[in-house]
Amino acid sequence: MMKKKFFLHLLAALLITLVLIWIVLSMLANYTRHGEVYIVPDFSGQNHELVLSQYGDQFNFIISDSLFKQGAPQGSVLQQEPPPGSKVKRDRNIYLITVSKQPEKVRMPNLVNLSLREALVTLESAGLEVSNISLTEHFARNAIVAQRYRGMPLEPGTMIFRGIAIDLVVGDGGDMKEVAFPMIYGKKPHEVRQMLHALTLNVGKETFLVPQDSSFSRVIKVEPYVQSGRMVSPGTSFNLIYQSPERIDFSKFLRDSLYIERVDSFNLETFEEENL
Repeated sequence: MMKKKFFLHLLAALLITLVLIWIVLSMLANYTRHGEVYIVPDFSGQNHELVLSQYGDQFNFIISDSLFKQGAPQGSVLQQEPPPGSKVKRDRNIYLITVSKQPEKVRMPNLVNLSLREALVTLESAGLEVSNISLTEHFARNAIVAQRYRGMPLEPGTMIFRGIAIDLVVGDGGDMKEVAFPMIYGKKPHEVRQMLHALTLNVGKETFLVPQDSSFSRVIKVEPYVQSGRMVSPGTSFNLIYQSPERIDFSKFLRDSLYIERVDSFNLETFEEENL
């Protein structure tokens, strides 16, 4: 009889323990929202106020910084952390970097007497760009003779908006030597600009066949056409046409187009249709 009561009490204790464990685990799961996982959308390019209104009940948004980007809509999202596609719990902090209404100001560096390569690095470090490179008679080849903005001299130390483009006047070293046109087909926009500017060549009109993919698009056509390696005059400007790598197999395009006389005569529409 005593043994029977003992086992009954033991069984009751076990049941009570199991029930208590189940209650605790249920409360813990509810508290931590166990299993309630959200996939972080891609907010890039969207207005941050719209993002907050649409997803504010799922995530806790924090604007960690605001930067100026020329051409980007004010208030749009530039970067986010965690990145798109991440799995997070409800109310997770999502850090956004947005586009500011006005660019910050920086001091114009003194580029005079620097080499062209040094000047390009200095401008990039200051958040400035290159508008036009012209050559003038000067004993030092590729040395910066003058720095200008919209045709007017720009004194060192002048406070200017970050992101504006500066005109550079470069010395010719006593004669106007031609430079070899670089292989820019298949290159991204920032790569092409760096390559051309380093050779005292200019970027003219840039056309993106898929505008929303401008950062990742690659050069597919140059106007006027110049074959890579041909000698061209410094200061020459070239118009660039870009295509999205999602629309065309650039590896195949480069293999096929490098063996024809002119890329201009290459039927790009047919090539794209065959490779979509």
